[in-house]
Amino acid sequence: MSDEKDERRPAGELEATVMAALWAAGDPQTPGEVQVSLGVGLARTTVTTILTRLHDKGVVDRRRQGRGYAYFPVQDAQGLTARRMHTELDRDGDRETVLARFVAQLSPDDERVLRDLLESGEG
Repeated sequence: MSDEKDERRPAGELEATVMAALWAAGDPQTPGEVQVSLGVGLARTTVTTILTRLHDKGVVDRRRQGRGYAYFPVQDAQGLTARRMHTELDRDGDRETVLARFVAQLSPDDERVLRDLLESGEG
């Protein structure tokens, strides 16, 4: 029996790695192209599964290319982070308390940036 199970990485880590490859590529990538760019020994089927899950989550989109698909991110890294923050906020019924605790933990610089964004109407 091999140590393959010990070498497995969490799905979130794999998804982040695949997303980084898509952002770095700058144009739609097939699972095979992503696999080559990762260079970490993942099977093409594993990369395809990760891309399909990301598509199901609405994080990437795809277009037909040959018999398969080429995938591309629907947002940049910062947009995806903001989306995740909204998702977490939506999970709790007491938004005001969650936001208050979030703001209370901001660094002075982050607090200044947030104030500036809110005052300028960009937030």
